[in-house]
Amino acid sequence: MIYIRSALFFIVQAITTVPYSLFAILCYPLPPLLRARIIGGWAHFMIWWLKVTCGLTHAVRGKENLPSQPSVILSKHQSAWETIAFQTIFPPQAWVLKKELLYIPFFGWGLAASKPIAIDRKLGVKALGHIAKQGKQRLQEGRWVVVFPEGTRMMPGEKGRYNVGGSILAARAGADIVPVAHNAGLYWAKRGFLKRPGVIQLSVGPVIKTEGKKAKQITQEVE
Repeated sequence: MIYIRSALFFIVQAITTVPYSLFAILCYPLPPLLRARIIGGWAHFMIWWLKVTCGLTHAVRGKENLPSQPSVILSKHQSAWETIAFQTIFPPQAWVLKKELLYIPFFGWGLAASKPIAIDRKLGVKALGHIAKQGKQRLQEGRWVVVFPEGTRMMPGEKGRYNVGGSILAARAGADIVPVAHNAGLYWAKRGFLKRPGVIQLSVGPVIKTEGKKAKQITQEVE
């Protein structure tokens, strides 16, 4: 049954991606904040569909820790779940992601319309400057910035090296950092097709202030 439920979720996800990506492109002339809210509508639908087909929901702890002003979210990355669910949990966002994702037909085009912070990993240290510059612009637009400091999806219980890009951005922009942890990988595995029923636990930690701190110190606090 889990195979059938997962297949149903995937089929509708694939079918809706094309028209909604085209719709997202049509929204490009709109102001960035309004555009982000409209494009996020697909995420709300998919989270509802995930619950209906796969019996997979989520619970959020610590939401009272969210500041009122746009901030930088530094989060664990375990599956594709958070790339969808965060749009329903947090205010309108801009994501730091590898620019290759923008080349995926339809999905990438719609993603580009959301005006993410697309980086070229081949640039190495230079990419950090791009993250800081573009991230500050997104914060000024009224959007939050989401960064996965480990840089890639990690299996539950594993920990990668924490990169300083998000900390540099927050420090230069004078923005708060919101640390986020979850266990989505237990239910929706990395590159996994099966979605197991259950309740994903997501925790929002207390705000980390960046004023007067170096990026390395901030990153250690987040970790």
